[in-house]
Formats: sequence, C-alpha cells, structure tokens
Amino acid sequence: MTGSQFAQANCNAWRVGGLGMPFVTNRGVRIHYETIGNGPALVLHHGTFGSGATWIDLGYVDTLKADHQVILPDSRGHGQSDKPHDPTAYDLARRTSDVLAVLDDLGIQKADYFGYSLGGWIGFGLAKHAPDRFRSFIFGGSHPCGENMQPFRDLMPRDRDAFAAMVDQIFGDRLTAVIRTRLLASDLDALRALTQDRESNADVLPSMTMPCEPMPTVVPMIERKAGEARPSSKQITTSSAMARPSPP
Repeated sequence: MTGSQFAQANCNAWRVGGLGMPFVTNRGVRIHYETIGNGPALVLHHGTFGSGATWIDLGYVDTLKADHQVILPDSRGHGQSDKPHDPTAYDLARRTSDVLAVLDDLGIQKADYFGYSLGGWIGFGLAKHAPDRFRSFIFGGSHPCGENMQPFRDLMPRDRDAFAAMVDQIFGDRLTAVIRTRLLASDLDALRALTQDRESNADVLPSMTMPCEPMPTVVPMIERKAGEARPSSKQITTSSAMARPSPP
C-alpha cells in the first residue's frame, strides 16, 4: 500500500455508515464535515459558536445544493469535530490546513469558499497560503487584519448557566430552538482556547486576483483597519444566498 493509499484508508475509517458525514484526521485532530448536493464544490465555513449544520438550519444549503456540492466542515473546537483545550491548537495554519484536509479527503482540487466571521478570517488565510485551491471567495462579518481578541475571551463564561444567559442576550429570538440547543452544548473550555489573538493577513489583499465578494459590512471594516487595497468585488454564483440570515 502506498503512502497516499494508506492516508485515504485512514480517512475512510472515520466515515459514518456511508451517510456523507465523514471525519478526516488532520495533525491528530478529527475534523467532521458533511457534503450535500451536486455540482462545483462550495465550502461553507461557519463562525464562532456555529457548525456546518448552521448553514442547513438557516436555509443556505437548500438554496445552493441543486447547483453545488456543498461542503460543511465543523471547525476544530465546534460541532462534531475534536475540541482541543490547548490554545496552540487553534492557530491559523492549523485551521487552514483543516479545510485543505477536507478537500483532499474528497479528492477536490479547487472549490469556491464562503466564510462568515471566523470562517471569513480563515478564508483570508486560505487566500494567502493556498490560493491555487480556490476559484472564488465570499467574506462575511470578517476582515484580514490583526485583532486583539481579549474582549471576546472576557465574554466566555465558565459556568453553563452564565453561558446560556450570554447566548440569549447576544442572539435573542434570532436562534431557533434547534440552533440554541446545539450552541448550548458547546465545549466552553474549547471556546476559550480557540478565541486567540489574530495575526494580520492584510498583505494578501493586493494579491487576491480571484473573484471575491465581501459582504456589505466587510468593506468599510477592511478600509478602516487596513487602509490598503481590497479585493476586487466580482459577483459569483453563491451571492444569491447572502440575503439569508447571517449564521452564528
């Protein structure tokens, strides 16, 4: 058995009953993902507190699955993926390699990418470190600039009742009962560990020649923080889904 065959067999060992809900192991961390639909590959990457299932709950997948193979990873620390409590497990290099590991597991060389919040930040990392793997990007609620995340760490309570109160205060009635239940099952130690200060990737902006679509709130954020040229705003086929509610 060749090395690549062994790696594929190792990935396949984590597949769940052929239901399209496999795991891939990347640097010792299991990453869960789901695939739905047929067509060009499109990665939807959620934000902090979310999971791949959030995109299903909010209707994005129903809109896109007829024309795309929608790929829904659970970022490390979220959903059904492993949840390390070591902050060093959540640097950008590991996060971007998780997405690439999912694509490799599926045998996909190129995909479109739509990331919201945390997912958008990871998307800028992918545009910088693996631009040849992506045809286009949509960035929502995110920017590529360095950021001190201490205010967000301060919001992460250790007590579950306090966490539930925080969730209700932040999201209010925007959460369905299903999403709220899933969110409240979060690993609080992992959430604190993954909320690390973010390094700047603003230097990637001038080099992003692939089609990109920053959601409306992102453009002034980039201009204010980076003061640099932003990616060209070219419409791609997933833009019709952006009218839907923003995922957590």
